[in-house]
Amino acid sequence: MRVKSFPLVIVLCCSGALFALSAAAQNPDTLMPEQSTAKARQILQQLIDALGGPAYLQIRESECQGRRALFGHNGELTGYIDFTNDRRYPDKDRTEYIAKSHNLKSVLESAIGVDGLDLSHGGVVITLYNGDRGWTLDRGGVSEMPAGAVSDFQEATKKDVNNLLLRRLKENGMNFRFGGSDIVDLKEVDWVEITDSEGRTYRLAIDRISHLLVRSVVITDDAETRDRREDLTIYSNYQPRDGVMMPRQLSRERDGRRSAQIFYDSCKFNPGLPDELFTEASLQKRGSQIGVKKDKNKIIEH
Repeated sequence: MRVKSFPLVIVLCCSGALFALSAAAQNPDTLMPEQSTAKARQILQQLIDALGGPAYLQIRESECQGRRALFGHNGELTGYIDFTNDRRYPDKDRTEYIAKSHNLKSVLESAIGVDGLDLSHGGVVITLYNGDRGWTLDRGGVSEMPAGAVSDFQEATKKDVNNLLLRRLKENGMNFRFGGSDIVDLKEVDWVEITDSEGRTYRLAIDRISHLLVRSVVITDDAETRDRREDLTIYSNYQPRDGVMMPRQLSRERDGRRSAQIFYDSCKFNPGLPDELFTEASLQKRGSQIGVKKDKNKIIEH
């Protein structure tokens, strides 16, 4: 018996045409600028809703514990370090690291951006940033951060995706663009591109089903070399915490080289952190509790 293939051909052609139309609709180059902006904003709103909506937007501070993988200059894994991070948006950050071995000294210094840490027998290291000031505490006492380390921190806060979503979307000079559809980490995603008034470009890959963030890429031009720099973050293992969906694992790369991998054991949002936690005096107090000198009276070399 001969099977008539003509209807099947019609079905396939129609399906192909519909697919082509769908693909064209998702092609960012076919959208007018105002359409591209509207679509980008729509996808961003879906992301914020998926992260917790009003509960997410009400985040002012966080307190998290976990482990951080440390990588050498060649991207090789050198060990893990436990940490507690207290953060108040946009620019207050205190991280306490517990080093169990002095062998982690050089990679920890590289990870936090300071030199000269006293980790001769392991111990506690704390980095504290408060706006345009910064300090560190190790076995030798409290030291003031150099200006370069503080400026690096300030730049990192501007690149931070939570700061972007919570605080910066309504800034003057922010431009939004739909960046097209793609497959990333085996997920269908939509890309949203945001450019701020200082020339940073944020590319966010957002899952088309869950609407959660899969990847972010922040592209900047190095002020000294004029080379393009890319900071990539991969988000995975989302879990609900205090009404907010948070990734329990972050993986970071800079210009294609692994720079950090973070595993969160627990997080609390808006725990009511005291103001004095983000002061130099709090480090002096913590130092007296763990038996270190009062003050090094020196600045760590960056």
